[in-house]
Amino acid sequence: MQHFWDQPISSSQTLEGCAYSIPGDPFPLEVTRASKALRVQQLSLLGNGFPLGTIPSFSPTSTKDLGSFSLQSLFLKLTNHNGWLGLIGQFRPKKLISSIKGEFTNVDEFEWPAFKDVARHVFDKSIYSLGLFSQLSLASSSVLLSTERHGDKRRPRYKMMLWHELPDHDITLEAAWPGLFLDHKGKYWDVPESISLDMSSLPSKSGFRYRFGVHKNGGHPQPVNTLNGEVPCALMPGLCAKAAFSYEKSKDFWRHKDEIDDTAEKTDKGKVWRPFDMRLREPHAAISGIIGGTSAAWFGGSESSPSTELHVDMDTSISTKKRSPLNADLFGSVCYTFQHGRFAKLYGDLTRVDARLDICSASSLAKRVYNIFRRSSFSNADNPLSSPKLSLILQQQVAGPIMVRVDSKFSLGSSSGKQGPHVEDLICSLSYSLRLLRSGKVVAWYSPKRKEGMVELRLFEF
Repeated sequence: MQHFWDQPISSSQTLEGCAYSIPGDPFPLEVTRASKALRVQQLSLLGNGFPLGTIPSFSPTSTKDLGSFSLQSLFLKLTNHNGWLGLIGQFRPKKLISSIKGEFTNVDEFEWPAFKDVARHVFDKSIYSLGLFSQLSLASSSVLLSTERHGDKRRPRYKMMLWHELPDHDITLEAAWPGLFLDHKGKYWDVPESISLDMSSLPSKSGFRYRFGVHKNGGHPQPVNTLNGEVPCALMPGLCAKAAFSYEKSKDFWRHKDEIDDTAEKTDKGKVWRPFDMRLREPHAAISGIIGGTSAAWFGGSESSPSTELHVDMDTSISTKKRSPLNADLFGSVCYTFQHGRFAKLYGDLTRVDARLDICSASSLAKRVYNIFRRSSFSNADNPLSSPKLSLILQQQVAGPIMVRVDSKFSLGSSSGKQGPHVEDLICSLSYSLRLLRSGKVVAWYSPKRKEGMVELRLFEF
């Protein structure tokens, strides 16, 4: 279901550290899935291990003089038994350093006016960003409110999320002004108003899961940090009712299972967990498969998608691409996993390879195959869902709790501008597992395609 829904993705574009995939687009690489820990919680813990509590990140900006490098820090955190309040600040040093250097380069002596100009550059609001976040927990419900203001942007961001837990389901209500989305080409889009309500079933032993809900888009999407691009149909104004189901099954070829006593080491202070990550403690080889279906119905809004090719005079051209008011489809994937080692020794105790073949849209693939056999002049290569995707994940222990990981995704067919199989995305990451958290790690990742990267804390995540 993940390629069909707007799933949270790690992103350094916002202080929240999160954007969303576009429904109907191929889902980004596994490593980009947003952390389950909120950004305020991450910075609260990560700040203890970084100088002055500042955490670095990289993200492109609309103006080149600001630079991509930034430093984030948690300025304030107030907590009580059922909620918390946090203030996050961000600073981009490139413009400040360049401006100060220019001031002193252009004067012969250190005169007082030069120091006044330096102060003016220090208080330049374009290099600063502030975000206020709060969470309130009541019984089985939780509310998150946030607002953030970036000095180089004209408008602030507002967001509200409501979670409610049921015995077998989760209910989520989310609203953002604007909502930030990431398409399969690595481009960001701001949707002026994005509101969604959905219910999803919890994982079950049978492997069957389902999800349904409604999503409303308001206003015309705008590209972020770019001047042109064709607006994805799923982001155009309108109300969408959607549902999805999936069935997953896995089988082990072999697995070395560890007993509880084998994974703990007795010391004078009690038991210490030996594996650096409890989720990686069992060497195995396995195969898994998933098959599912999706359906969506659109109400209202424009059926055509304008191309936001913004010129100097701000003219907007219109493309002929249509959004179907009703659609249904099938998807599926097959994954093979091989893991050597238990990730417990200091060296050479973990090598893991995951290979997954995804069919994102059975109907799009069928049309592509049909046109090939017909030798039709019509090409379906512009549809990113028409080609099978092969995702490869390689994880290798470097030393102790340090591990390097490379995630890559290949398209097995031609696509717009590219012929034959080709690499669609690549992300490199370095992680440091925290043994005391049993399955927690600090991850630093970088995406050459998106030209961004960040440091995150992940808990009980692959």
